[in-house]
Amino acid sequence: MSDALLDAVVIEPANVHKATIIWLHGLGDSGNGFAPIAPELQLPEELGIKFVFPNAPIRPVTINNGMQMRAWYDIKSMDMESRADEEGVRESADQVQKLIENEIANGIPSTNILLVGFSQGGVIAYHLGTRFSQPLAGIVGLSTYMCKPELLTFEKHSANDNTPILCCHGQQDEVVPLFLGRTAYQTIVNNGYKVIWKEYIMQHNVCMPEIKDISKFIVEQLS
Repeated sequence: MSDALLDAVVIEPANVHKATIIWLHGLGDSGNGFAPIAPELQLPEELGIKFVFPNAPIRPVTINNGMQMRAWYDIKSMDMESRADEEGVRESADQVQKLIENEIANGIPSTNILLVGFSQGGVIAYHLGTRFSQPLAGIVGLSTYMCKPELLTFEKHSANDNTPILCCHGQQDEVVPLFLGRTAYQTIVNNGYKVIWKEYIMQHNVCMPEIKDISKFIVEQLS
């Protein structure tokens, strides 16, 4: 695997850079897909938040007839137990970890770095955020699930035992069924994390009430 950082859409803060949000897109999307959400969050300028929207690597995706697209990992089956390719998840988590480490190397404390992920990106956010060796400001999982939830108890790092986690899901999600989101949430609860569960009348997307909840969570963690 290359040591080069993932390419990304970056939105610099209007004022002094004090905090960073790394936001991971879903299958077949790109950093550009979520970049427009930054102004919609209406975050206070004094928080000095930089947004990093990385692009997942391009790889063949089995369930899409092997079509090449941006994906954080392969999906070989829609079977709930094996939907996330564990090897791919770990590889992408390592690549996103380099982005976090780069922010830290550039003077942003880990406690001022927040990890957000939608769908496939949320799988990476849950996996990496709970295993990262330095405390993060927060973790947000949107319309997502967890790769190998049974491993969390054995692999989690104590550095993020007290990191707040926000889980958001659509009640009518046809791509990642609601029960998968709830299963991830329950796994997080069972492992002793401080976690908030929110669900919305929506499908596999993002809605305005959810954006407001995400904004509130971010402000609480970075203020």
